[in-house]
Amino acid sequence: MWFANFLVAASATMVLPFLSLYIKTLGDFSDAYVQQWAGYVFGVTFLVAFLFSPIWGRFGDKYGRKKILVITSAGIGISVLLMGFVTSVTELFILRAFMGVVTGFIPMSAALISAQCKKETAGRTLGTLQTGTVSGGLCGPLLGGLLADTVGFQYTFTITGAVIIIASFLVLFGIKEVVFKEAGEEKKVYTRKEVVMHIFKSPILVSVMLISLVIQAANFSIQPLLALYVHELTRTENLAFLAGFAFSVTGLGNLVATRRWGSLGDKIGHGKVLIILLFTSALFFIPQALVTELWQLIILRFLFGLQIGGLLPCMTAYIRQLAPLSMQGEVLGYNVSFRFLGNVIGPVMGGVIAAAFGIGMVFYISGFLLVISAIFLWVSVSRESKRIQEKKTNMTA
Repeated sequence: MWFANFLVAASATMVLPFLSLYIKTLGDFSDAYVQQWAGYVFGVTFLVAFLFSPIWGRFGDKYGRKKILVITSAGIGISVLLMGFVTSVTELFILRAFMGVVTGFIPMSAALISAQCKKETAGRTLGTLQTGTVSGGLCGPLLGGLLADTVGFQYTFTITGAVIIIASFLVLFGIKEVVFKEAGEEKKVYTRKEVVMHIFKSPILVSVMLISLVIQAANFSIQPLLALYVHELTRTENLAFLAGFAFSVTGLGNLVATRRWGSLGDKIGHGKVLIILLFTSALFFIPQALVTELWQLIILRFLFGLQIGGLLPCMTAYIRQLAPLSMQGEVLGYNVSFRFLGNVIGPVMGGVIAAAFGIGMVFYISGFLLVISAIFLWVSVSRESKRIQEKKTNMTA
């Protein structure tokens, strides 16, 4: 699954750096038209995925997660492959929308692995899996840009689609799905209403969902503006490379720390680690508004990456503890939906704030949202701990 995640993450990000350039080749368009449609084409995948993630999660719980992994990876591969043959922006938009329908491979892989490991080691195991996703995300844009310059856009789409299809075969023939059975936890089929009610009855699960949205919104709020911000800090000619480096160094921080945070969560509790990470993420995100040199920004973004690297595996492991195995795929699907919604809200929020108050204000407001999320989770965890303690006291009495 590590190698499959690496291939899918790398391939999915390979086409992102030149998506707007590819739109330019489809017709004689103005810069404003290209910028507008680049946003639509980029965002539609996340918007559609927001709607479909819980559906795939439910199918995975019911029919087996391996089957869904094969279907989604093959679907993504075919859609990317066909993007190399489009003749209009509309066709590209439709294929990106279809890609959103079948997007769900990486969260479903987390659900598969989560269901096959003990609660006590879930953080470390999911953290290890996450390194495959992060590594692929780091390599993808670099390989995509290199391929596009070397063989052109069409062959890049063809190669990318083929690699994702290879990942589906890797899952089909290399993975055996075995669900780890918890003592006293019986297999049960939950209705959609029961799953939703289970989420809403657990303040911590609701907190995790909202935090997923905030994290993605905060992270994506600055990403489209990063090149402009780098330009404000330096006047060098290789601006694109430096902007890409400032972008990728966050992922490098992810790669270094994600497994360690997962292991720490196994030892002291994933709720505690999530609270720590949210506070420290804000600590290294807000000062990025105050930098005067590019090297200062790069250091802070690396330190920020060290913090957010632990958020995904710890959240997934936390859901592993809070939700029965029989509904975990669907619960994780809802969690992923909130993440995708954050991917859509973030760039819009960042653009509006930057246009009104400047890029620096984006860091302040997004950092403030991270602090509010940490406080919200802290209160939820404290109340849950108090409720459990009172329940134990009553049982003893």
